[in-house]
Amino acid sequence: MKLVLTCEHAVSDIPSKYRQLFRKEPEILQTHEAYDPGAFDLYEELEAIADFSQAQVVGRLLVETNRSVKNRNLFSRFSSVLEKEDKEEILKSFYHPYRQIVQEKIKNHIDSGEKLIHISVHSFTPVLKGVKRNCDIGLLYDPGRNDEKKFCREWGALMKSQRPDLRLRYNYPYLGKVDGFTTTLRKSFTENYLGIELEVNQSWVKNNIMEGWLKELVTDCLGKLLEKKKPQK
Repeated sequence: MKLVLTCEHAVSDIPSKYRQLFRKEPEILQTHEAYDPGAFDLYEELEAIADFSQAQVVGRLLVETNRSVKNRNLFSRFSSVLEKEDKEEILKSFYHPYRQIVQEKIKNHIDSGEKLIHISVHSFTPVLKGVKRNCDIGLLYDPGRNDEKKFCREWGALMKSQRPDLRLRYNYPYLGKVDGFTTTLRKSFTENYLGIELEVNQSWVKNNIMEGWLKELVTDCLGKLLEKKKPQK
């Protein structure tokens, strides 16, 4: 089983051409609204066991790469004011190339007869709209796809066996079948593709660096599970 790794909210970076959009609220680019703190750090740890990896190079306040092109939140409250031509240029320069390179890599693996697991790495704020999220790690999958459910349950069980105190939940803090990159890819690849969103609580992140034990836990258990699923010779 091949591992494709992505990180849609790796950075908050805004190309110079569009920075004027944030002149009234420049501090927003340092918050979880602009990127997923710690997600890129975890992604880099996981790259050691991945067959292919891709991280987005612009912030989601310019364009939301983890949403389909028809989603009303594709452009943020900052970038939605742009003219149609500017939006089309952003999609052409950043959104479509990112998605296409990942989709082509997945297609190549599947066309070669390989089964593939895609892990989309994210983090979430500990409190949203005054509500505390009681979870350390969330594994998001489509409950209608048994292979995804089984994979997540096995991965979760491995992590819990090493850290019984770990607060691990499934399809939390979001549902795995809502609009996202993995949701779109499931429609294109109905067989041999497993799309999982990995969500980690930002309470384990400081200065954009995730706690070492958590990174090691996630990576070690995923590596063991992938090794277990290799065809026996």
